[in-house]
Amino acid sequence: MSDELYRKSQGWGFCKSCRRMLRQVVHSGLKGCFYWLGLFVSRHPVFFLTVPSILSILFGATFLNKFQRETDLELLVAPKHSLAKIERTLVNSLFSINQSKNSLYSDLHTPGRYGRVVLTSLPGADILERADQILQMHKAVLEMRDGRVTFIGHQLGGVVFIPNSREHQVKSASAVQITYYLQSYGSALQDVAEKWEAEFCQLMLKFQQEHGDLQLYPLTSSGLWKDFYKTNTVARTEVVVSLVLVLIAATLTSAMRDCLRSKPFLGLLGVITICLSTVTAAGIFISTDGKYNSTLLGIPFFAMGHGTKGVFELLAGWRRTKEDQPFKERIASAYSDVMVSYTMTSSLYIITFGMGASPFTNVESVKIFCQNMCVTILVNYFYIISFYGSCLVFAGQLEQNRYHSIFCCRIPSPEYLASRPVWFKTMMNDGFQQSGSHDCDPYQKHFIQRFLREHYTEWIINTYVKPFVVLLYLIYVSFSFMGCLQISNGSNLINLLASDSQSVSFTIIQQKYFSNYSPVIGFYIYEPIEYWNLTIQEDLQVISRGFIRISWIEHYLQYLKKLNITVLTKSEFINILANSFLKQPEFQNFVDDIIFSKTSDEVDIIASRMYMVARTAENIHDEMVDLLETLRKHSLISRIKYIVFNPTFVFMDRYSSSITSPILNSSVSVLIILMLTVFLVINALGNVWVILSVTSMEFGVVGLMTLWKVDMDSISILCLIYSLNYAIDHCAPLLFTFVLEKERTRTECIKNSLEWNGAAILQSNICFLLGLMPLVFVPSNLTLTLFKCLLLTATCTLLHCFVILPVFLTFFPPSKKRHKKKKRMERKEEIECVEIRDNAGMVDHVTTV
Repeated sequence: MSDELYRKSQGWGFCKSCRRMLRQVVHSGLKGCFYWLGLFVSRHPVFFLTVPSILSILFGATFLNKFQRETDLELLVAPKHSLAKIERTLVNSLFSINQSKNSLYSDLHTPGRYGRVVLTSLPGADILERADQILQMHKAVLEMRDGRVTFIGHQLGGVVFIPNSREHQVKSASAVQITYYLQSYGSALQDVAEKWEAEFCQLMLKFQQEHGDLQLYPLTSSGLWKDFYKTNTVARTEVVVSLVLVLIAATLTSAMRDCLRSKPFLGLLGVITICLSTVTAAGIFISTDGKYNSTLLGIPFFAMGHGTKGVFELLAGWRRTKEDQPFKERIASAYSDVMVSYTMTSSLYIITFGMGASPFTNVESVKIFCQNMCVTILVNYFYIISFYGSCLVFAGQLEQNRYHSIFCCRIPSPEYLASRPVWFKTMMNDGFQQSGSHDCDPYQKHFIQRFLREHYTEWIINTYVKPFVVLLYLIYVSFSFMGCLQISNGSNLINLLASDSQSVSFTIIQQKYFSNYSPVIGFYIYEPIEYWNLTIQEDLQVISRGFIRISWIEHYLQYLKKLNITVLTKSEFINILANSFLKQPEFQNFVDDIIFSKTSDEVDIIASRMYMVARTAENIHDEMVDLLETLRKHSLISRIKYIVFNPTFVFMDRYSSSITSPILNSSVSVLIILMLTVFLVINALGNVWVILSVTSMEFGVVGLMTLWKVDMDSISILCLIYSLNYAIDHCAPLLFTFVLEKERTRTECIKNSLEWNGAAILQSNICFLLGLMPLVFVPSNLTLTLFKCLLLTATCTLLHCFVILPVFLTFFPPSKKRHKKKKRMERKEEIECVEIRDNAGMVDHVTTV
């Protein structure tokens, strides 16, 4: 039995050794490949500098020449596959839109073309007392005919009724909403309707200036689309400022007091590399018949966050090389040291956003964004290898030949500098050579590395600091959990619009005065039923109970009651309906609500419709979603086969599941990849720590953004996918450096990990955060959501990399005790040897005596 256990343990040990060897072979092979790639780039820097530049020029010109905007807002933000769209198709096939009649028109199939205005009076005043001014405005609108038929609908908001009045007589009202529907079928009428809407907005603005005691809030059918793209216009200045701030930050954080080893231009060229790659990716998208939309505004910021990490990692890899090597060897060593991890993180970006670009994604704007992001990350990766690598080659050559890092002139000898002024010495000082000190690496004098080495690492591992860090993490988790319990979906379109737009102002005022009632819901019975049957009539009353109804059958039953007719056969019911009820002038508007089927034998009703309005509270959206789901479930078990529809249902239906599926798919894909690569990485415990860290950061971003009033819409979901990758991008190198360290204590391993990776993490996050700051001043809900989510992403990443992980790694595996024991055993052997030598001396002395 013991022999069998021994053989099993030996076999297990052999398999473990084989896996370890396989991991080392794979890792060494990848490092060798990137070493030769770096050597190849260093031998042909002009080629790798020229080709990306030419590609950027060509694709940039393509972007400018073929630039187009997506005009279908529903295509972008509404779920692509939903039951509401199928229901709309069925409704359109049964009841065609009839805009040729001079009657009240309520377009329940499609939003159509319209002009709408809400008029409010001064606080405390009655809008009904301004009837003359309202009629004056109304007359002016009707005179804008342009050869079209105009239809009018209206309603009151903020109504106060006369107490104890039987018919709810109106005493006063705070707002009036008037809608003008336009005939717009056909390309010619579409052009005319578009001009009418523009004139309508100008008329409202002019009327507002002439009547200061009224507040007008106009909205047109094209207003949503225009306000959606208004973000691009209002954000231009801030985007330029953001780029300038990133350039300055990258330049300053790459500088040193040492004029030979300082690399400010490499920080600047790194940001330019990312900009060129982003322009190239945009040109590729446009050249493949892609159409721009405002959600793509976030791609440059996403690319900057990932790209600057690669730039500063490569620069840190250069600083870790031996200074006495030829510059080409140093380039190859930097590639070998850095590009393996950067390739892995870039691959994860492509995989996660590739899942968002897959057919599983049901929101087109998210799908388009993810497709663009995959292309941008791929182009960015090759540009850093080629264009930025070439810049690093030229900078290395200048350093090897002892040229000034800024002025590109030879650094004078110490004898020459001794006779020059102080300002000249300061500018031309090679601190390491001039000081004559060779005890430390000159690159360790970079101010960020010096701060981490001499101050921060000693502070964070202090025993008295650790309890406060644990308390901070518990507070972080508590608030994150509290936020995750309050997540709400953001299918409201105003989350994507410019905040100072007409659409947002109109929506806010409409929610204030007209939130007591839902939009008009169409109730469509699409199969023949026995309308004359009392049981069916009772079922219809049960379904519509609690709604305000505009129903032909209710008016018809009242009509029959006045005629003292209670029981009818099918033929009598349809005969009176078609030949008497619908002939009455007051009921002729119900003609289009009933579809008759005539055969040689009889007439039948094959479909009909009615309209319902529900009473709602402040949160109309959630109540409408619940109402839609409730009515759909009831339609499955009811004897009456019906559907309900309103154009807003297209944006609400399946929105929550459609908008959350990309982040769920991406998270699952990352988890699977990290679990599968456990057998390929040198130490599997590193993957476990990466999974835990990313989960903690993603959990925090989701919870805190909810507490910051950010809804779960397309922009926030894209930011969460990016947050997933951003966390891996910054935490993985730090964690694997700690896990793979063998010959030091835990504290020393943590200090070494922060010194090794902390500078690149800080540099990229400083640039990223400074680039985000101008977004606060953009008057747009879209950019505000972008700012909040990305700010939380960067903050949570910094918190974990520099505070939480350095402390928690001292509590949990991997353990470094065996290395401590090994050192203790070595120390014990040394002491024993000394004692033996001493004892031998004593013996010799005694023997002599």
